[in-house]
Amino acid sequence: MLIAFIRLVALALAAALPVRAAEPLSFDQALRIAEDRSRQLPAQDAAASAAREMAIAAGQRPDPTLKAGVNNLPIDGPDRFSVTRDFMTMRSIGIMQDLTRSGKLKARSARFEREAEVAEAGRDLALANLQRDTAAAWLDRYYQERMRDVLVSQRDEARLQIEAADSAYRGGRGSQADAFAARAAVALIEDRMAQSERQIATARTQLSRWIGPPAGDPLAPPPALDAVSLRPDDLETRLEHHPQIAVLHRREELAQAEAEVARTNKQSDVSVEVMYSQRGRAYSNMISVNLAIPLQWDQKNRQDRELAAKLAMVEQARAEREEASRMHVADALAMLQEWQSNRERLAHYDSALVPLSTERTRAALAAYRGGGPLGAVLEARRMEIDTRMDRLRLEMDTARLWAQINYLVPAGPAAPGSR
Repeated sequence: MLIAFIRLVALALAAALPVRAAEPLSFDQALRIAEDRSRQLPAQDAAASAAREMAIAAGQRPDPTLKAGVNNLPIDGPDRFSVTRDFMTMRSIGIMQDLTRSGKLKARSARFEREAEVAEAGRDLALANLQRDTAAAWLDRYYQERMRDVLVSQRDEARLQIEAADSAYRGGRGSQADAFAARAAVALIEDRMAQSERQIATARTQLSRWIGPPAGDPLAPPPALDAVSLRPDDLETRLEHHPQIAVLHRREELAQAEAEVARTNKQSDVSVEVMYSQRGRAYSNMISVNLAIPLQWDQKNRQDRELAAKLAMVEQARAEREEASRMHVADALAMLQEWQSNRERLAHYDSALVPLSTERTRAALAAYRGGGPLGAVLEARRMEIDTRMDRLRLEMDTARLWAQINYLVPAGPAAPGSR
């Protein structure tokens, strides 16, 4: 009984304690969580580590080969299957070593070093993409929730219009059609709210793709979105460090390293073999030394063709890098121009369009209170909602551009422009 009483007291105390609300999820926290949770970044690290291990292995000479056997064993006659009676029969043991040229070993090792650098550049590219996608998902959810808040406030005001229309109808100052029109306006707003809730759920799902369960936490205020890290006058210089360009540059160096390996293959390696042969007691033991050199008798159709193919791949990688550089400069400039244009449009919304729509609604309400038509109020309110929603959509598109521009190059733990 005492134990049961203690449990009941503990449960009562736990129920009485206030539940701590989840901490707001900030923009920077989302980026850090996404980076810690990513499996693509460790995958690129593993690829770089594997290539560096291979670089060490490729710089070593091949392992020696142990050889053993019986030579000239009789298979018929009185000495058949004897390893000691025939003077030509020898039991041999030897070792063979391929003497690969040092320049060839260095070229093979350098090839894997370049492959490791490709993986490291790929990690930077994966990090930039991760930060950009996480930033866009966080901002999408934030602005979708703001759109819902606009609809909620407008719906609450529209419900007051229902009460006013009902009162006017009961007092003989309005028609029943006005009351139905006010209810229809509220129903339309609620329908848009349902659509907004679905879009918020989709945005939350997209954010959870990158950060997991914290995607359901409330959001903190957004970072400052009024500045970007690129300027048109230094665009080409800054984009030289773009991760995708860096990956292509490293691939070009890898192709050059493979061409160098093909160039060293035009020089043959030498194999040396030393063998000790034991015969019967009546005969002398022997030692043999063999030297093997491959004869590259058709270099123009083999080694030269291989080198030409590798050099062509170098030119292909260089051309792809230059073309990608031009494309990224043009795309970044277009995004900068669109971002600046959107900011100017947002300023116009704030200075003219939103205030005018608000004033129109107020004027229509004042006229309605003085006996004017309710339809003018509903139309003005609808246009005000559309204006405010259009402004938020434009701000959301501008925020997406901000994320794309600022995360062309991966940032540190603190997002650029955040406070």
